[in-house]
Amino acid sequence: MTELCRYRLLAPVSAGESDDLLANKSPEDGLRRMQALLADWLRMENVVVLTAAGTSFSAGGRLMAGGRDTNLECRVLAAVQQCALPSDAAAIIKDRISRWPTEEKQGPTGFEEWLSYLFNAAELSQPKSSPIHTVRWKGKAPDGSDCEVTPSTDNIKKLQTLIERAIFAECALEIDRRELSEPDGTETSGHIPFLAKLAARDTNLGRTHLFTLNYDTLFEQAMEELGIQYFDGFSGKTNARFDPAVYGLDIYYPGDVTEGRVRRFDKFLQFYKLHGSIHWQSDVNGIMRARHRDLGFAASYRKADTKNRAKQLVSPSFESISSFGILPTSQKFSKTLDMPYAHLFRLLHARLNQPQTFLMVLGYGFGDDHVTRIIETALMNPSLVMLVVEPNSTSAIVEKIRRYQCLGQRAFVLTERVDEGASCSFQVATFADFSQNVMPDIKWLDDYKRLRSFEDQLRKVGDDPLDKREGAA
Repeated sequence: MTELCRYRLLAPVSAGESDDLLANKSPEDGLRRMQALLADWLRMENVVVLTAAGTSFSAGGRLMAGGRDTNLECRVLAAVQQCALPSDAAAIIKDRISRWPTEEKQGPTGFEEWLSYLFNAAELSQPKSSPIHTVRWKGKAPDGSDCEVTPSTDNIKKLQTLIERAIFAECALEIDRRELSEPDGTETSGHIPFLAKLAARDTNLGRTHLFTLNYDTLFEQAMEELGIQYFDGFSGKTNARFDPAVYGLDIYYPGDVTEGRVRRFDKFLQFYKLHGSIHWQSDVNGIMRARHRDLGFAASYRKADTKNRAKQLVSPSFESISSFGILPTSQKFSKTLDMPYAHLFRLLHARLNQPQTFLMVLGYGFGDDHVTRIIETALMNPSLVMLVVEPNSTSAIVEKIRRYQCLGQRAFVLTERVDEGASCSFQVATFADFSQNVMPDIKWLDDYKRLRSFEDQLRKVGDDPLDKREGAA
């Protein structure tokens, strides 16, 4: 039996062609066709990338769905429950956990809605001018009977603080830099090859615009590793402040300026964090500031068991964590109307309606209505081409893209080819696989990895105690 390409590229049905552009092709022919299409699309004037939680999964990120090991709610609430909580706050957490599915492989859903109720309850009675003294929280007793608690505002705020710290810790991810010093290795989170290949676009074309819904700083870390310059909406270094005017700037080599000849810096892109970031904080004047910090303290948190994660949540290293970004609640849309998020979403809408636009969507489940509506509006742009990368061929996302295809010949979805009766492997058409194996290769990334590997070997030799003794002798 002839081996078939492991990818499916689902496209609008056109005369004489299957809806799968890679149907009946060998792995080599299928990959060549996919890469040829990508190369053409990446030569379009306006390239826009939208990423979400799925792009962080291979680096240890959590999802809003999935089993308990990968589910954000399970990780967060299990740790918070082990903290020393007031009885009313403990009852709220216990009630929520009691509603989780009994099967370990099936995680809970509705975390955003539940968080919305919790955070709203804290805000209702907090202002001095509020006529609301407290709220009653519906719950269940251990025997299954109805049980209501009336938590104080302070106790709800304490619970909110612990949840925010736990979400921060789960998002404080770090790039595994070994993938740069091991050029022959296949393990990658996808960020480094993806950004390197994006940065290789012709500098005569428009700059790439990378939008992400993630709080983590994996893209920033990867860009710094690769020497890619970027503007993220902040100006300044030591205490950067949000200034959307920087998105109108670019970077050029000086050249012979007096003669009008300048050259664009090749490794550069525009970067937008639509829901904020773990390194964003508002100052006392309400101005958004950005300051990166060492994330090493959170690595031990994610590796610890539930009880030790709870201990760390109340440790001094976590006390400096304050509110950040647009947290996952159902009020996300209203938050996008505040500064600086309103600017960022306006820029996404404007960028997607530019002529000759190629939109890549990676790791996004189309669950945020305020984002999905912008994409659906952009499909009215007659020159927009959209590629969605989704590993699960039976996902509702695939059916959604098929409906989008009715709007024209411009919506494509790359997914895994699964044999009849088999299940998705979640190894094909993931962000890491797409970045490493599907996007067209570039030579400078291989050369860069070899250089970093050589530097790492020299560093190890320099650190060898035997070499130091011989040098001293």
